[in-house]
Amino acid sequence: MAVKVEVLAVACLKDNYAYVVRAEGHDRALVVDPSDLGPVQLRLSSLGLALGAILATHHHADHVGGIEALCARHPGVPVYAHRSDLGRVPGQTHAVDHGATFSVAGLAVTPHHVPGHTLGAVAYHIGDALFTGDTLFVGGCGRLFEGTPELLHHSLCDVLARLPPATRIYCGHEYTVKNLLFAASVEPDSAPVAGKLAWAEAQARAGVPTVPSTIADELATNPFLRCAEPALARRMGTESPVATLAALRRAKDAF
Repeated sequence: MAVKVEVLAVACLKDNYAYVVRAEGHDRALVVDPSDLGPVQLRLSSLGLALGAILATHHHADHVGGIEALCARHPGVPVYAHRSDLGRVPGQTHAVDHGATFSVAGLAVTPHHVPGHTLGAVAYHIGDALFTGDTLFVGGCGRLFEGTPELLHHSLCDVLARLPPATRIYCGHEYTVKNLLFAASVEPDSAPVAGKLAWAEAQARAGVPTVPSTIADELATNPFLRCAEPALARRMGTESPVATLAALRRAKDAF
């Protein structure tokens, strides 16, 4: 029988999410991208959970800023990040590679190396949940700080978009409304985009997170996963999916 994966979003800093992840009934949890000690430790303590491991999706400070403090509170806790981020993720004890599944705290974790936003970016696949950091957002994707359009296109469209449609997407920031406003500007006739934007605006007004999404939802509404759509290419004036992604990313940077 498959293990049921429970995910709790923890709001951190201005608009970040960390995640507390555990196997149903387990007394140890994983934490993904703890940017700040306080909110994460409070959630662990309120649930009576021990910290089993820390997973870092990439090395940026707003995703790893709480790791050293958590490690001080929980001596010996393993810290996982991509092999290329050794020396860039504080406290890293384990180097992960693409597709090399490991087990911790009762959970099987499969890392997907998804360079683009950074060269060491990883998405962690745990059960039907996928923790994408800043590579794939609800309705958008991360800026190209270290990678190329070719790398990001491969990560998004050849790796993440091919995961099962029901996969739950947990991203690193609450950027959904702005992302979908941009999506509506490049696909103005899209009913799925309009519907999801209205939903996201209602969530924002209620102070409720817009995570998780699903791969199926993102394929219908996220322009960065729709680069092969001819109408979108015509709108962006491009002739290949990679060029469309690059044009979309430039336009989003200025949006």
